[in-house]
Amino acid sequence: MGWNGDFLGGFFPAAKAHGLSRLRQYQRTCDPAFGLRMARELISARLYNQRRVLQRLAANRGPETVKRLAPDLDWLESCFISIRRMGSIDELRGIEGAATARYFKAWAGFLPEAFPFERRSTRPPLNAVNACISYGATLLYQEMLTAIHARGLDPALGLLHATENGRWSLALDLLEPFRPCLVEALALDLFSHQHLSERHFEPRNGGIYLNAEGRRRFHLQYERRMDRQFLSEVREHRTTLRQEVERHAVLYKAVLEDPEEKDFEPFIMN
Repeated sequence: MGWNGDFLGGFFPAAKAHGLSRLRQYQRTCDPAFGLRMARELISARLYNQRRVLQRLAANRGPETVKRLAPDLDWLESCFISIRRMGSIDELRGIEGAATARYFKAWAGFLPEAFPFERRSTRPPLNAVNACISYGATLLYQEMLTAIHARGLDPALGLLHATENGRWSLALDLLEPFRPCLVEALALDLFSHQHLSERHFEPRNGGIYLNAEGRRRFHLQYERRMDRQFLSEVREHRTTLRQEVERHAVLYKAVLEDPEEKDFEPFIMN
């Protein structure tokens, strides 16, 4: 990876013969019903985890905060009914965008006053909070990409994120449920616990980016969060976020093999 988190290249061992798995992946990707089913699962998981992050934050602040966030939590919960009714991926993208905007507005209220956050901005990130979210998403994207490659799938074939030249759309699809509990929760912790301050950022190319010391501090906390064990109420055993990222690729490959018998169960927070 480059100094700014961009993927430059990699070394892969000789690939196993995954011809049949990829053939099935190409077939499923061209099936609108399969694409809609997977998009519903991924967006539902992301919205559930967004709502769960807000619930946890509010519970730690007391009853007044819980009361203040109640309308946002109720609105996010109402989205699940709409998701089940929608008949196209474009409609799902629309509700995902609206839900994420409302979530970020509520989430931003927990940031320290020294680091305001009005809206999500990328390429370039326009403030320190956006810089951390973008950098964390880049690291997660690379981990998901590695997991997909390791399972012999084509990471370019997306569903929720349309297949396009120049990006690994499947990696973007499968990381969606992890954004709230990893990328955004980590960014909030880094500022709230003063792991990062203004001196860890620098202006560059019209945006704000982590400097070398900031990236070092970010990586340290990122690795701790990825490898921290927890008891998953869904899996009913101890696991880590890194293991769950790998599991996402395994589960997706399994449902490609037999979509009628296999269920795709995205990562859900406790």
